[in-house]
Amino acid sequence: MSTVVAVDVGGSGLRLVVRRDGVDGERRQAAGARVGAGGLDVAALAADARVLLDAEGVDAPEAVCWSTRGLLFLADPAEVLRAVAAALRARRTAVVSDAVASLVGALGEVVPGAVVAAGTGAVAFGSDFSAHWTRVDGWGHVLGDRGSAAWVGMEGLRAALRSRDGVGGGSPGLLAAAEDLLGPCQGWPRRVMTAADAPEALASVAPLVTAAAGAGDVVAAGVCVAAGHALGESLLAAAAGLARPRLVATGGLLSAPAVRREVEAVVAAAGARVETASGGALDGALVLAARLDADGGLPRHPQYVHLAGA
Repeated sequence: MSTVVAVDVGGSGLRLVVRRDGVDGERRQAAGARVGAGGLDVAALAADARVLLDAEGVDAPEAVCWSTRGLLFLADPAEVLRAVAAALRARRTAVVSDAVASLVGALGEVVPGAVVAAGTGAVAFGSDFSAHWTRVDGWGHVLGDRGSAAWVGMEGLRAALRSRDGVGGGSPGLLAAAEDLLGPCQGWPRRVMTAADAPEALASVAPLVTAAAGAGDVVAAGVCVAAGHALGESLLAAAAGLARPRLVATGGLLSAPAVRREVEAVVAAAGARVETASGGALDGALVLAARLDADGGLPRHPQYVHLAGA
């Protein structure tokens, strides 16, 4: 019996699925990535995954692919690989950036392509899984994440405050909606500049902006178009240099018609088209785990893909 395991670690939770002889089990979840002064608490995450595997009755699977956010900035990949290999006891272990798993999951297979993901943050990644590995944005809500839900929320609050101040480009509707959500605008700076969950607070405003755009608010519509344009640019930048890449856009923000239309327009202007995503990062990790088991390896990369085992 061949047993492979996929794990995806994100801010909202650790998700795990076991595939036995081609049949997928229940998707299980534990607490998400915990970040402290030393970066990701890898030992705690690996221990949580071990508990989930024990609940599945799995001791030592043939292959594990562990997808994780923060592999570039918040963790030592070698430390993550050691901790995962020791805790999950697989014959072969791969630790990959969530950008890689998201791309494979979006495409449904390991082929040249690029994906832009627009969630609370925004990042694009393109690869041919050989010589080309390109990440675009993902710099966080202060420095980047252009077109993300946090970015849209920030622009929405700025438009609301312009209305409050009586200057051009303001939106009275966004001012009223945002105060209903976040309270009086005098408290917004502290809420979105100093709180630990500032990106999430900003992202919570994005649905107000997309709803206002759908209801005819010109300012809100402009924010949505600008977000879609930024996401389209990031997707094309991640794919630059690839021969006939498949392009995918994912994330909750793409459900807003104005955002989606603009992403597609930017990509169409470059002579390409945007596909519908096949799946997410956990799906991609499962594809990679199955390939690791079948082929005995994966394309390595010093930043994005790390392997251990026979």
